[in-house]
Amino acid sequence: MAQTPGYFHLHLISDATGETLITVARAAAAQYTKVLPVEHVHPLVRTQKQLDRALADLEESPGIVLYTLLEDNLVGRLESKCRELGLPCLSILGPVLHLFQAYLGAESTHKVGAQHTLNAEYFRRIDALNYTMLHDDGQQVDDLEDADVVLVGVSRTSKTPTSIYLANRGVKTANVPLVPGMTLSPSVERLSRPLVVGLFATPERIVQIRQNRLLGLKIERDDQYIDRQAVAEEIAASRRLCAKHGWPLIDVTRRSIEETAAAVLALLGERRRHKAS
Repeated sequence: MAQTPGYFHLHLISDATGETLITVARAAAAQYTKVLPVEHVHPLVRTQKQLDRALADLEESPGIVLYTLLEDNLVGRLESKCRELGLPCLSILGPVLHLFQAYLGAESTHKVGAQHTLNAEYFRRIDALNYTMLHDDGQQVDDLEDADVVLVGVSRTSKTPTSIYLANRGVKTANVPLVPGMTLSPSVERLSRPLVVGLFATPERIVQIRQNRLLGLKIERDDQYIDRQAVAEEIAASRRLCAKHGWPLIDVTRRSIEETAAAVLALLGERRRHKAS
């Protein structure tokens, strides 16, 4: 019986940034833990010359081909080459566009990179990112009422990356650290408009992340920052604070940034629907 190889080549060919392809491909590849993809990403393929480079790479390293191309001549040439090489080839957007067309009874515009236009949604995301960068790690607390979401939690609960991820989705997000021995600003406790969410993790996880950070920074510390009992008390205090104010809590121990952000968005959506009703 032939042994499964430890890797395979995965070609992602897009006429735009390739973000859609990368997201879908990685979601699928994650289901196969015994083989790893070697990604060949070809973004902004809009001419025959640009496609030539992708096809040359395909010949050199045969593998699965996923694409998001809208120009018929480029699609035809790519699929023809894949048939010639005997390689699997799939349009990620094709089935979805056909479904939309059948339901809506209208042709698509075939506009390349249509989701990246400089529209109101784009500028809303930029505004959210600017706000989030200015309100990272409790830098400003005077205008937190302008936020959509405020994240609170002890050090190393992924507040900053989660805030940035949410901002990239157009959600104005601030984050405020809960520091032992320091009183939380009363302006945070009085917040009414934003959704305030507490992030926490197990003491073991927090200690592990903090130790790795100190090693990376080549800093030696032997104090309560990485003491398991002290960290447990920090987390317990943060949970009591959230319970006091009725702020929802999210356990980030085994969550990725994307999963934490999705949980926050779900809470935000529920809150908005409740207000609307």
